[in-house]
Amino acid sequence: MQIGFIGLGSMGSAMARNLVKAGHEVHAWNRSRVDPDAVPGVTLLDSPQDAFRAEVVFTMLSDDAVIREVVLDAGLLRDARPGLIHVVTSTISVAFARELAGLHEAAGLGYVSAPVLGRPNVAANGQLNILAAGKPATIAAIEPVLAPLSKKVWKLGDDPVRANAAKLAANMMIAMAIEAMVEGVALTESVGLDRADFFELILGTLFAGRAYESYSAQMTERNFEPGFKAKLALKDMRLASALGEESGRPLPMLDVVRERLTRVVSAGLGEKDWSIMAEVDQAGDGSTSSSGRSVEGHA
Repeated sequence: MQIGFIGLGSMGSAMARNLVKAGHEVHAWNRSRVDPDAVPGVTLLDSPQDAFRAEVVFTMLSDDAVIREVVLDAGLLRDARPGLIHVVTSTISVAFARELAGLHEAAGLGYVSAPVLGRPNVAANGQLNILAAGKPATIAAIEPVLAPLSKKVWKLGDDPVRANAAKLAANMMIAMAIEAMVEGVALTESVGLDRADFFELILGTLFAGRAYESYSAQMTERNFEPGFKAKLALKDMRLASALGEESGRPLPMLDVVRERLTRVVSAGLGEKDWSIMAEVDQAGDGSTSSSGRSVEGHA
């Protein structure tokens, strides 16, 4: 299948490589220069318009504003190949996903919301969980290109926004799990219990699970090289807050994690992994860790 791809960051480049390995013809564009050696087998394009002349086009861009600039403001829907299916794998707002679905319908193009669960190493191994929503026939048409990217495709119905809401909820819950561990460490370290011993306890008893396992390890090692950047996590928490406000549903725990991530980003740590939340002082300005040592010294 001829596939266009827009957005060759750490996630997008891994996905594009796997599509090539599966035998698809991939033509990709990125806003900044990409080393061809980083995406072997991918044909790099001079413009995003060319990507929209494929049978299927993926966008893996950072947020609503970038997709609006690259796709809508540039008129890519107007100039797209007839019958093209656009698969948006980015984490975007429900309101924008609703707008995109309507615009694609009006242009006679297919549209699928397909945000993903998984870090870049998971993407590289073709083991993403893909949350897909859209017209059943449209999703069926792209299943051959989702297969080499995913461990499982979760079909969430014919309204694209369901996938976007599910992704925001999942990221919100991961942030809450990180916050729970941060506060647990605050209590136990205050009486001298090492965080490694505390995490061994909770993982072996009450809180086994991927989020607790992976992020407790990063907190213990104080290794905050980004799998998911704090600044992007804050963006997602803001989108989740907006959806809560739109639906009239109070989300008090979300308010807490959003405030902590705001302090993280304000302290200049937005490029670090979001588990850097563990190093932001409970009371204050983000300059010290909960154990009293400097954030910069650990990051």
